[in-house]
Amino acid sequence: MTNPVMTLVPVMAFLALLLAVGFIANRSLRKSEDFERDYFIANRSLGGVVLAMTLVATYGSVSSFVSGPGVAWNLGFGWVAFAAPQIITGFLLLGVVGKKLAVLARRTDSLTIIDILRERYGSNTLSIIFSAVLLIFFTAMVVGQFMGGAQIFAAITGLDYKLGLVLFAAVTVIYTSSGFRAVVWTDAVCAVLMLTGMVTLGYTILEDGGGLSSIMQTLSAADLTANGVSRHLLPDAGGLLPWSLLFSSWLLVGFCTVGLPQSLVRCLSYKSTRDLSRAMVVATVICGALMIGMTLLGVLARGVILEKPASGTDAVIPLLIVNHMHPLLAGITIIGPLAATMSTVSSLLIAASSTVVRDLYEKSFGKNPADISHDASKKISVTITLLLGAVSILLAMYPQSIVVWVNLFAFGGLESAFLWRVVLGLFWPRMNACGAMAGVFGGLGLYTLAMATGFHFYHFHNIVIGTAAGLLFSVIGSYFGTPTPRSVKAVFFPHKI
Repeated sequence: MTNPVMTLVPVMAFLALLLAVGFIANRSLRKSEDFERDYFIANRSLGGVVLAMTLVATYGSVSSFVSGPGVAWNLGFGWVAFAAPQIITGFLLLGVVGKKLAVLARRTDSLTIIDILRERYGSNTLSIIFSAVLLIFFTAMVVGQFMGGAQIFAAITGLDYKLGLVLFAAVTVIYTSSGFRAVVWTDAVCAVLMLTGMVTLGYTILEDGGGLSSIMQTLSAADLTANGVSRHLLPDAGGLLPWSLLFSSWLLVGFCTVGLPQSLVRCLSYKSTRDLSRAMVVATVICGALMIGMTLLGVLARGVILEKPASGTDAVIPLLIVNHMHPLLAGITIIGPLAATMSTVSSLLIAASSTVVRDLYEKSFGKNPADISHDASKKISVTITLLLGAVSILLAMYPQSIVVWVNLFAFGGLESAFLWRVVLGLFWPRMNACGAMAGVFGGLGLYTLAMATGFHFYHFHNIVIGTAAGLLFSVIGSYFGTPTPRSVKAVFFPHKI
């Protein structure tokens, strides 16, 4: 590829489209009679398809286009099985907690997940802890996404890393400042473009690899085990993928995603049960196609990229785009990982902003929303969003090693902190503030300690430690402290009163 200008044409058109969507959403926001409800959850107006697309776009990230396919290139079809749990995430989230969260949000006038947890546990201290955990991990994840997106942008276009970072990160922060409606609309656009990027990449792999039959012959002849079978064709990759790690993946990127706050907040924003049901189906189909599709393409890329890149397997997809695509097609394809990055970041930023404004400024430190004018509320919310985005851009521009390290376990950290506090809080009347507090410190504390020290129980991912400890401490802690008040049970468990 020798024409970076041609590559940039579709990218610039994509960025302009997102800014236009943000502008339209901002005009709608100005007419809103309830700014915070509109800014943070789009006035509970999402239809089923948009809800599904924003879930998929939020869950997909730059690693879905770069790191995951790179690992699949190295390990083969076994890694596709490890990616399979991602298919169920949308269906699981919406099916298990979606309807109850929506009902409770309307019943308690909650705009955030921490809003609901505050109503459930009645603890200001616990809400502040939840907010702090969310802000720390969200910031780390945003920085990691910015870094990953900027690196692939620089690798493919040849432009400077910092220039690429400022370009697409600034666009993300600007349209996110238009509120949740802008985020979900752009998420829907990004989800479509992520699928488009996957299709163009798949076409290139099949074309340059000589077709599926030729690619499979190349795979079958590479990295043979003692039995004469390529490890790329074995479910355990010739012993490189222990079954304990497979179980861990079903937790980390499957069942435990029910505890991710950036996904949970989507459950507060849809219009009707019919939209919820439609979103469960659409999200499952699209998420399965995207997550499994990209991983599968990583395996098939072995038929085109024969040797491991000097800079590691993360370079497999960028090398494919740079060396095997027409510049214009490369520009269309790069939109996929950029869209994944930007949709994830915008979701994290708007959730972090709602935490600062709603959960800390208003609820934890006693600023009554009724005393804040529409203009003041808008100014505070937009300012916080822009400020969080600017800080994240600066950290990504001058990355510190500790930020990268925190980003590696942020996903599991959020699950360790929130999963059982949400699930048990919604479905177990005995769960109380003491149990929630014990679960947070026990689950997140042991998970963080294990990650920091490099401890591993056999080959399990440490999410097993975080979730198991979080469940154990939550259950034990709930037998101490003040029982759940009858008034809270009347709201959360009216059928059991």
